Amino acid sequence: MRFRAAVGAYSEDALNLRQLSYFIAVAEELHFGRAAERLDMAQPPLSRQIKQLEDELGAVLFNRGRNAITLTQAGSRLLERGRAVLAEIEDIKLELRRIGQGAEGRLRIGFVGSSTFGIMPNIIKSFRANYPVVNLTLLPMNNARLHRALISREIDVAFTRPALKDSDFVTRKLLEEPLVLAAPDTFETATRGQVTLEELRKIELEMILYPEFPRPSFADSVIEACRAQGVDIRRRSFTMDLQTALSLVAIGEGACIVPASVGSAPRNGIRFLRFSPHLANTELALNHRIDEQGVHLKNFVRIAQSVARRTLG
Repeated sequence: MRFRAAVGAYSEDALNLRQLSYFIAVAEELHFGRAAERLDMAQPPLSRQIKQLEDELGAVLFNRGRNAITLTQAGSRLLERGRAVLAEIEDIKLELRRIGQGAEGRLRIGFVGSSTFGIMPNIIKSFRANYPVVNLTLLPMNNARLHRALISREIDVAFTRPALKDSDFVTRKLLEEPLVLAAPDTFETATRGQVTLEELRKIELEMILYPEFPRPSFADSVIEACRAQGVDIRRRSFTMDLQTALSLVAIGEGACIVPASVGSAPRNGIRFLRFSPHLANTELALNHRIDEQGVHLKNFVRIAQSVARRTLG
């Protein structure tokens, strides 16, 4: 590594870290013999290195007297700047070491909106508690956007629903949960807290699906799950995301089929109803690129799996 900033103008090969450390030892000791002993080397090679450095820089660094040596003006400036350079190098080494150990750095996390109602918040909290200096960037996206963001390396890991299918990704299922119906609080069913598939077939409310695009998406998973149970959703409308869908349900504009964890957070104007019989499950998965070997990602995956196991347990 070369440092142009250590002194004025000089050639590309004028100064390297080894020469800089040799110079600083002599400048601090002001004695070639003591400096050589400190560097665990013989004095003649050290003297040659300093002379070579002076020749390359085109500046005399030491006033050499019969009984003592002193720093020239150029030598004093190089000592000041050289110490700063070596201190910066040590800081860089420490920073990189901490990043390599997972203690510092950054992790970019993409997620679908419904994951914020489930275990994702606990995973984030647990990771922050264990690695408080790692900078986390949280980016909400739909599945299709998460897929593209992983490929283009805009994010490091993604919570998706369902799992992403790509031979370049590693996918880990965190949990499965049933789908439930989010309906206006004025919607009545025969059994409290439940809605039968027959009632779903006859429902007069418009079914709100999300996201509107790109497709296929979670909306298509819901349509397919209903179709598999003989439920044809004729009255349907699309919106961009879960939060908008829930807002429309709350004001009575329709109903929406969502993961059961969404119902864990009470919301004014909405009743969350279990399907009877069971409609289908939805899967929350953690996805990352196969070639991503960063220690932050490995730590995050380990914590995510641990939280998921505790949740299921």
